Amino acid sequence: MTLHYESHGEGTPVLALHGWTPDHRLMTGPLEPFFAGVPGYRRLYPDLPGMGASPAGEIDSSDGIMAALLEFIDAEIGDEPFVLLGESYGGYLARGLVAQRPSQVLGLGLLCPIGAALEHAERTVPEHVVLEVEPGLVESLSPEEAEDFTGIAVIQTSETLRLYREDVQPGLDAADTAAMDRIRKNWALTVAPESGPVYERPTLLLCGRQDGIVGFEDQFALLPHYPRATYAVLDLAGHNLQIEQPGLMGLLLRDWLERIAREVN
Repeated sequence: MTLHYESHGEGTPVLALHGWTPDHRLMTGPLEPFFAGVPGYRRLYPDLPGMGASPAGEIDSSDGIMAALLEFIDAEIGDEPFVLLGESYGGYLARGLVAQRPSQVLGLGLLCPIGAALEHAERTVPEHVVLEVEPGLVESLSPEEAEDFTGIAVIQTSETLRLYREDVQPGLDAADTAAMDRIRKNWALTVAPESGPVYERPTLLLCGRQDGIVGFEDQFALLPHYPRATYAVLDLAGHNLQIEQPGLMGLLLRDWLERIAREVN
């Protein structure tokens, strides 16, 4: 299967995996401005099957998505070591990739990843709260957009709305919902994340303190498997952490890449 993707820059490959339903723009939006100041990396942003411009074909499980990702890695990266970054469901897949190819992954970055509990009903999550609202903003939106944006946004300003419209909404609109419903019925990976040896390379685990989708507590349980992990829970950040706390995220990403570079050199 051929996945649609964008590639930027030259150097050490960085594979960035978006979450469930959006597309590559969820990752290019926050990461490309960051990498503009961090040379030496070739960023690869695929659309997962059934999302963005990548067809689902006959895929009916996360195992099928994983197989497509492994095929993509073989075609675009080969056996070259690479840096891996995943957001939400993309973080679940990234952990699954580490279980299968630990020696090829130079470092693992996780942004608001699904934690130890895969299914929503089993997760420990805080109640949704809103900590900042720009007066009149929500009232200016259509009922549909207001519901989509305010359902997750902890910081509701013109800037977070702009980034949501650019980075998140287009992917939501493009998703093949019928294919995703089919895949969702077989969501658990057969080769479970953390099923292999402890991963002893630099890791970054970023969570939003107000993340009502995946929370921050279930991720703490992952730490024994990642002894080189920086674990940070950011205030004023929900599941759109990359939109709501881009500056702090950038500082922690830079530290993570510097730790990886030390290991390589």
